[in-house]
Amino acid sequence: MHTLRQLLSTKTKLIAGLMSGTSVDSIDAVLVRVQGNGTATKYEELAFVSHPFPRGLKEYVLEQSRPGCGTVEALCALNIVLAHVFADAVNAVAHKAGVPLTSIDLIGSHGQTVHHMPAEQKLFGKKIRSTLQLGDPSTIAKLTGIPTVGDFRTGDMALGGEGAPLVPYFDYIAFRSRTKKRALVNIGGIANITVIPKKCTLDDVRAFDTGPGNMVIDGLMKKFYHKEYDDGGRIAATGQIIPALLDAMRRHTYFSVKPPKSTGREMFGELFISALLASARKAAPHDIIATATEFTAMTVYDQYRRFGAMKDKLDEVIVSGGGAKNPVLMDALHHYFYPASVTTMDAIGFSSDSKEAVCFAILANETIAGNPSNVPSATGASASAVLGKICF
Repeated sequence: MHTLRQLLSTKTKLIAGLMSGTSVDSIDAVLVRVQGNGTATKYEELAFVSHPFPRGLKEYVLEQSRPGCGTVEALCALNIVLAHVFADAVNAVAHKAGVPLTSIDLIGSHGQTVHHMPAEQKLFGKKIRSTLQLGDPSTIAKLTGIPTVGDFRTGDMALGGEGAPLVPYFDYIAFRSRTKKRALVNIGGIANITVIPKKCTLDDVRAFDTGPGNMVIDGLMKKFYHKEYDDGGRIAATGQIIPALLDAMRRHTYFSVKPPKSTGREMFGELFISALLASARKAAPHDIIATATEFTAMTVYDQYRRFGAMKDKLDEVIVSGGGAKNPVLMDALHHYFYPASVTTMDAIGFSSDSKEAVCFAILANETIAGNPSNVPSATGASASAVLGKICF
């Protein structure tokens, strides 16, 4: 408890934030200097690294994440080996910042999602929602010598929430405005949106997963071109959108479900891509990639229009994540959201790459302060909750 009291009394903390998304591209690690908590939070980004996974680990994680493929032995071992790699990422970002590990006060780790089941189910007489993020925070704490907060989602789910999205709290802290209605769109493997009305309170925020972000595009690129992603949208730029295929994709049942809602690889992974390819028949690969890219932008806008528009006109859309680097995707978002301005996080002085890692650094700070950091209007939880497990 001495460590916790010390953290509580430290006005300015160095906090490492760790994030690995559904694309399993790498571990985003950031080091931030944080002052205060709650709406008084101020932070400064000191260093960021995109720490690579050891060769073959990405493919192994994806294989074990597929329904019916994972084994208890593999998941047990992955939980620990991923913690070791997360700890390596903390070392890497500390080295880049030029600070010793002993100067870092706290780590906030999202972990690696291998399965997410937000819909309520009945099991042995209990109504539950469940999720599994690997990369044991206790192991990270022991390997680095730094208190670590992890496993943020389960506390919200225990209160009937979906455990996602969790970024809206950070979006509210960092981007609320008295003069502009903003939408924060993050396009990683899955795309999500946070709508922040001007002069709003946290209860006014609306947020949810809009559907696939880069996940479908990346899966198609891997299949057709043996590449991890469509670098700069170059393949999509050479293709033509296939209207019938686009229409078939948008009929997925997820898009008619009202928030709160969240999704993942279980819904838009290999099974979805297989169905897409069956509908596409003999269409050219670059046309399929162009259609999938349009699909991501279209569903982001469609879901905003259906469930997030509210009464005031939208002034600004701020895009982060890997999708912000795809000009074809960005052009489509400009088209759909016009006349609202559409810009990237980088263009307004923030890092698109580090945003979610920064979020989990801030969430860890809120946990230590004893502040709730879920947004019940976004997750569907019955109450606000302090999130995460503190590991010394």
